[in-house]
Amino acid sequence: MGRYIFRRILSAVAVMAMVGVFIFLLIRMAPGDPAGVIAGPNATAEMVAGIRERLGLNDPIPVQFIRWARAMLRGDFGTSIFAGRPVIELISQRIEPTISLSLLTMLVSATVGVSFGIIAAWRAGGVIDRVLTAFSAIGFSVPVFVVGYFLIYLFAIKAKWLPVQGYVSIDEGVRPWIAQLILPAASLSIAYIALIARMTRASMLEVLLEDYMRTAAAKGASTYAMLFHHALRNAGVPIMTVIGISFAYLVSGVVLTETVFNIPGIGRLVVDAINNRDYAIIQSVLMLTSGLYVLINLAVDLTYTFIDPRIRY
Repeated sequence: MGRYIFRRILSAVAVMAMVGVFIFLLIRMAPGDPAGVIAGPNATAEMVAGIRERLGLNDPIPVQFIRWARAMLRGDFGTSIFAGRPVIELISQRIEPTISLSLLTMLVSATVGVSFGIIAAWRAGGVIDRVLTAFSAIGFSVPVFVVGYFLIYLFAIKAKWLPVQGYVSIDEGVRPWIAQLILPAASLSIAYIALIARMTRASMLEVLLEDYMRTAAAKGASTYAMLFHHALRNAGVPIMTVIGISFAYLVSGVVLTETVFNIPGIGRLVVDAINNRDYAIIQSVLMLTSGLYVLINLAVDLTYTFIDPRIRY
C-alpha cells in the first residue's frame, strides 16, 4: 500500500506539472490584454506599454512561466492585478461558500442517489423502477439554471419558504446557513442524483443476478441483509467511483449555480477574473481545483480496499 501511494503521489506531481504548463499557456493564448483592461478604453499606447512592463508581461513566455512556477512552489499565488491584494487572501474569503455548497450537494446526491438506485434494482421492472428511470432521464436533460430558476419561483417567490439569493456564513448560525443553501444544493443535486442512481441500479442488478445471491436467499437471508450486506458491498466499487468523480466535477463546476443564486464563491471570483483578464487569480484557482481533483481520485482508489477486501495494491 505504501509503495502504491508513493507511486501515485509521484504521478500526481507529474500530472500537476503538465496541468500547470497547459494552464499557463492557454491563458496567455486567450484574446484580451490585462494591461489594456486596466488602462481603460481611453489609455494611450504608452500607458498600456508601461503597465505591461510593470506587470512583467513583456518578458519572454518561458521567463514568465519560471517566475510563476517558483512562486507557486513557495506557496505564493501572486497578487491580483485589479484588486491589488494577495490571491490567497481573495480565495480564502470565497472558499467557504463553494465548499459548503459542494459538500451539502454531494451529501444529498450520494444519499438520495444510492437509495433510489437500490430501490429501483430491488423492484426492477416495476412501477417504482420506471418512475425512478424517468426521473433520471429528466435529471440528465434539464439544465441546472432552469432547475434553479424554477425552484426560486416555486419555493422563494410563491411559497416564500426560503430566501431567493445570497449566502450566510455558518458563523452566523446553522439554520440561516442551511436555509441559504437548500435551493442551490437542490438545483445542483438533481443531475448528480440521476447519475448516481443509474449507476447504483445497474451495479446492483448485476450483483443481484449472481449465484451467491440466490444461495443467500435460499438460506433465508432477509431482504435487508441481501441488499445491503451482500449486494451493495459487492456493487460498491463502481458506485464509489462515480461518487468520487461527481464530487471532483462538482467542486470545479458550481460557477453557474453560484451566478444564479448570487453566491460569492470561487465560481464568481473566477468569472470576474476572466472578465478582467486577471491572470494570477485564474491560474491559482485552476491549479487548486486540478490538485483537488487529483487528491479525490487518489482517495477514491484507496477506499476500494475497504469496500472490497479482495482488492490489493
